[in-house]
Amino acid sequence: MTEVSGFHHAGIVTRDLDGLARRYTELGFTVSPHSRHLLGAGPGEPPVPGRAADRCVLFGDSSIELLGIVDESAPDPWHTRAVIERYEGLRLLNLETADAVVSAERLAAAGLRTSGVLDLARDVDTEDGVRTVRAKAVRIDPRSTPEGYLGLAQHLTRDHVHRPRSLVHDNGARGIGAVLIVASEDAFDAIVDRYVRILELPPYEEGPLTLLRTGSVHMEFVRAADAEKVLPGEPVPADSYLAAMTIRVADAAEARDIVEDHGIPIQPTGDGFFVSARDACGAGLFFTG
Repeated sequence: MTEVSGFHHAGIVTRDLDGLARRYTELGFTVSPHSRHLLGAGPGEPPVPGRAADRCVLFGDSSIELLGIVDESAPDPWHTRAVIERYEGLRLLNLETADAVVSAERLAAAGLRTSGVLDLARDVDTEDGVRTVRAKAVRIDPRSTPEGYLGLAQHLTRDHVHRPRSLVHDNGARGIGAVLIVASEDAFDAIVDRYVRILELPPYEEGPLTLLRTGSVHMEFVRAADAEKVLPGEPVPADSYLAAMTIRVADAAEARDIVEDHGIPIQPTGDGFFVSARDACGAGLFFTG
């Protein structure tokens, strides 16, 4: 068994953080207050206030990070500005690891270039006052991940961020069920192989999709030439990209009513409904009961 146990978070980047948070509130999610990032530039370097802040949709076992620039004069060790300038939308994916040090060593042995173990922190308001959330992360070299920015993260203070008041959502959301990647023909095999090495799983095919599934990590891959079969009419921001998430909800019909009450278009699916990336700020959303 690998030390990777689930989704840590998926990140949507934007120039308009408040507008992004407003749209996700309209989709029925509870969105946390602003929290400024403290980032370590390299292994062993202390976290310093960075250029970005986030607001989060929290599920207890995972989260959606809504990420934007709040201070152009601050250091930008993780190059958030460059990420946003390329295109806005679903750009970041971090898997949950029980031990960042073990993950860094295992991935290096598997031939993946990484950042080593980096320290992260941010202050959050809690019922008990301001607390500092701390984590360790391992970033996969972004030059080798054309689909987006990929990493593994280990919570050190989960109880500071996944607070009970933040985990209840009007749409009944319970967590991230799957992440879908569209990959160009020339990058497809390398992208799938990278996740095979991270998850230590064999892939299998289901229609146009190639799948990797274990525990609470469900990764889905589709070749760009077949993307219309699963994402008809959706925008194409890059040759390869993080295209969509599946959100598990308590009742898909109730979630659909909330979304439609805010005038957001939906497309029915076999077990729920879909909100286009055009209407969810660059992240296609499948809601399933």
